[in-house]
Amino acid sequence: MHLFRSVIPNLLILFFIICCGSKSSVPRPNIILFVVDDLGWTDPGFMGNTYNSTPNIDRIAGEGIQFTNAYANAPNCAPTRACLLSGQYSPRHGIYTVGSPERGESIYRKIIPTENTTVLAKDNMTFSEVLQRNGYISAHFGKWHLGDGDTGPLGRGFNYNFGGNTMGRPKSYFSPYQNKNLKDGPEGEYLTDRLAQEAVQFIEQKKDSTFFIYFPFYNVHTPLQGKEDLINKYAEKPCDRQKCHSTYAAMLESVDDAVGHIFEKLQEIGLSQNTVILFTSDNGPYFPASTAEPLRGSKGMMYEGGIRVPMFIWHPEYNGKIESSDEPVISLDFFPTLLELAGIAKPEKKLLDGKSLVPILQEKEFSKRKLYWHFPAYLERFAGVNDIWRTTPAGAMRKGPWKIIEFFEDGKVELYNLETDPSETKDVSTDHPDIAQSMLKELKEWQATTHAPIPTEPNPDFNAQLYAQRLTEIRNKNPE
Repeated sequence: MHLFRSVIPNLLILFFIICCGSKSSVPRPNIILFVVDDLGWTDPGFMGNTYNSTPNIDRIAGEGIQFTNAYANAPNCAPTRACLLSGQYSPRHGIYTVGSPERGESIYRKIIPTENTTVLAKDNMTFSEVLQRNGYISAHFGKWHLGDGDTGPLGRGFNYNFGGNTMGRPKSYFSPYQNKNLKDGPEGEYLTDRLAQEAVQFIEQKKDSTFFIYFPFYNVHTPLQGKEDLINKYAEKPCDRQKCHSTYAAMLESVDDAVGHIFEKLQEIGLSQNTVILFTSDNGPYFPASTAEPLRGSKGMMYEGGIRVPMFIWHPEYNGKIESSDEPVISLDFFPTLLELAGIAKPEKKLLDGKSLVPILQEKEFSKRKLYWHFPAYLERFAGVNDIWRTTPAGAMRKGPWKIIEFFEDGKVELYNLETDPSETKDVSTDHPDIAQSMLKELKEWQATTHAPIPTEPNPDFNAQLYAQRLTEIRNKNPE
């Protein structure tokens, strides 16, 4: 009897574990996050482009959930990446732009911009670190741009790093790459093909593990270099949009090929049904090579063309439930989304500004919120743009259909209704002064809460007369 009493409880415990513990035994999904550099809102085919060819991306996007109101956290590279990895708005980590905030000639800058940080601090936890600490084998392929050494990929939650360091662009898209974190391949090998090959090998090697792939492409960032056969293909293709660029299109097709090869490998080894794929861009398109029309502006601008980006999530459990969502979402939402997809609790002391997008995938309620941007720096103009600056120091907020932009040089405010005017053709701040003032108040409250620096100190080098003369010269040379 004594033996019977001792054995029965243990059998019951074993029975409970076998029968009731199945939920915890469900494997976590593999995760792949693609970020294309400088990919504009209307550049891929699934966003309506018929000149560029992106059949693999289009297929995956078509099976997944597309986000038509997706935003980058900044109009250029490094700050968006810092926000994405940290899950925090830029005032919390201090990365506002690429390199110096004092771009362009000092005589044309009216105020002293905010000092910029170029490295994501070690004490600011990244989602890759959280995934790694919870059993994910993580690999980074491509552009990092947020530090090196212990602030590079291997120090921020990745077990493997192929090509990531402080570089914001490759020295060459063809081997020899002159990249200390990527061995050269055969002469003439294309960088994007090589990174995809490494990713496919990683998947094959780690197919029995749970893995995370972060693939921030160097494409389609400058230097504009594509494979010759693809360039020739597009050079012969009729242009059916406002701006077509054969080399840019060739570079994008190489991105599509890379995505296709990786997806095919998942299907080949039976992992596609336990893998989540996320796809986005870090900012709007490079103006000389592409356009975000009908959106206004391009990379480097606070208008929609500079910050709205293509995005989709492919999830085998939710694919086919909804085709798309017009809910405004932003880069810093990736951190909480990845944790929820992986079934990992948010680290107790980690502050996150974003929201998990899983409720959208599950067709559950997603509470409304405001989105913010803070860019206290200068970016010089591109050739062909009728102004000296792409942007001067500014902040912005979106609330429902409304978007407000505050320019720090002179306090000017612009208000747009994106529902009726997605191209931001008409500033309606004087038509709706109550909305403009209310939103400006909310923007300033957010700036105060996040300790966002607002540059106001006059620049002693500024020359109003020379500024006016230069602006006139540009506009006479490039009339609209």
